[in-house]
Amino acid sequence: MLIANLAGLLLIALIIWWFWLYKPKEAELDNTDRVITIENGTYAPSHVKLPAGEPLTIQFMRKDPSPCSETLLIPELQISETLPLNKLKTVQLPALKPGEYPFHCQMQMYRGLIKVDK
Repeated sequence: MLIANLAGLLLIALIIWWFWLYKPKEAELDNTDRVITIENGTYAPSHVKLPAGEPLTIQFMRKDPSPCSETLLIPELQISETLPLNKLKTVQLPALKPGEYPFHCQMQMYRGLIKVDK
């Protein structure tokens, strides 16, 4: 009984860490390599840093066959794109003001963040 309780507490702690406490590393995408890969239920990198004030292009490579990974939404920019499987999809971003712009799939199971700095 004690082992089952400890296993349950450990599982609860792992869930809390994964969904609320884990912060992925932020990647700065340069002009030559702005590719975000969708694979195994995640965006990689999931947190990207981009410069403010200039139109930008980001490419998405969807390797995950899950139907949820097919749609990319960036609500604050009113962007909705369908991502083909195993092909690069180019997404044009307008000149962005400094701030944070979340992106996700249609069910918000795959999540990422674009951080724009001055």
